[in-house]
Amino acid sequence: MSSGDSTSYRVAWHDQIADVDSRAWNRLARPLATPFLEWEWLHNLEASGSIAPPNGWLPQHLTVWQGDRLVAAAPLYIKSHSEGEFVFDHPWAEVAYRQGLPYYPKLVGMTPVTPVPGYRFLMEADQPAPELTRRMLATIANRAERLNLAGCSFLFVDPDWAALPQAAGYYPWKHSGYLWRNAGYTDFDAFLARFKSGQRRNIRRERERLRSSGITVEALAGDHLPLAYLDQMYRFYSHTNDQFGPWGCRYLTEAFFRQLHNGLRHRLLFTVARRESDRDLPVAMAMLVHKGESLFGRYWGTRNELPFLHFETCYYRPLEWAIAQGIQTFDPGLGGAHKARRGFEAHASVSLHRFFAPRMQQILAANIERINRLEQQQIDAVNQDLPFRRRTH
Repeated sequence: MSSGDSTSYRVAWHDQIADVDSRAWNRLARPLATPFLEWEWLHNLEASGSIAPPNGWLPQHLTVWQGDRLVAAAPLYIKSHSEGEFVFDHPWAEVAYRQGLPYYPKLVGMTPVTPVPGYRFLMEADQPAPELTRRMLATIANRAERLNLAGCSFLFVDPDWAALPQAAGYYPWKHSGYLWRNAGYTDFDAFLARFKSGQRRNIRRERERLRSSGITVEALAGDHLPLAYLDQMYRFYSHTNDQFGPWGCRYLTEAFFRQLHNGLRHRLLFTVARRESDRDLPVAMAMLVHKGESLFGRYWGTRNELPFLHFETCYYRPLEWAIAQGIQTFDPGLGGAHKARRGFEAHASVSLHRFFAPRMQQILAANIERINRLEQQQIDAVNQDLPFRRRTH
């Protein structure tokens, strides 16, 4: 790869992120809003055995160099299935099957098992982003052809980056999610003041009923988080997913949680529910990740199913912490219309898709606009029914 202005680039492919210097990678990743493209997070996924070839994830990370300086990178994975992606592309796999075309293996750019918007190519600020992105996409297409891959997708992308791959033939596919935005709230009561009176009473009643049952929920971040809670979080995570049997999303190993203290502890927030009568043994916990002005809900679990415990541990207590810390956005995770009743607005995230078989690409182009329109209609319908008071001007 070389540029027309006589600046030469060298590309390399890596089957593990451990082959890339963490400081060089993080120089590109740390300025981004998302924490999930930082070296420590991606390395933990791989080093823990959570994301590995035996599980159907083959890392194929692309790096771009000027001399010995890393100037761009793209975390990528060859996939033999669609598990852990959360875009639920099985209908497209069915279309390919009916056309007599392969759907796997495919190349995917994302943070594995982390459906949080923010994916993009990592790049030094002094680089010509449009030109270098085009060159990286061409390099990816050549690699896919050599490896006989059926397609390439970038999942949950940074909306500010999405236009660049679209210009190279990638089509945007909308997915609905939820997001809380801080409207300058001074405290949780100020947030509740935005609700209609009925739902405001319901939320206060839910919190009071949990407190009256002897349950308190504490927020613990960074160095205030006992290391023993990392093992406990794995047990809660496993128990939650085991309840859903074959439909569970248990992708992470115990080692992943144990290793979170290596370079990631400062990103963690745990909300811990305890009984007043037994302060040593948590009843439930939620694990969240924060960076800058953003908070992300990831995992939760409980030993006892108690009314409103999930809402307090995963939403209300994190929201209190977020407001106190000046957090501006809180992504609570996928799914659950109950989130809209608790102040999270529906919003669209986007993934980008390209099939290398011309027939599949034609089918995608012919149908994706209608699919996106229907998805947007559902998002709009949710937001029209939010329990907020009408704003008066």
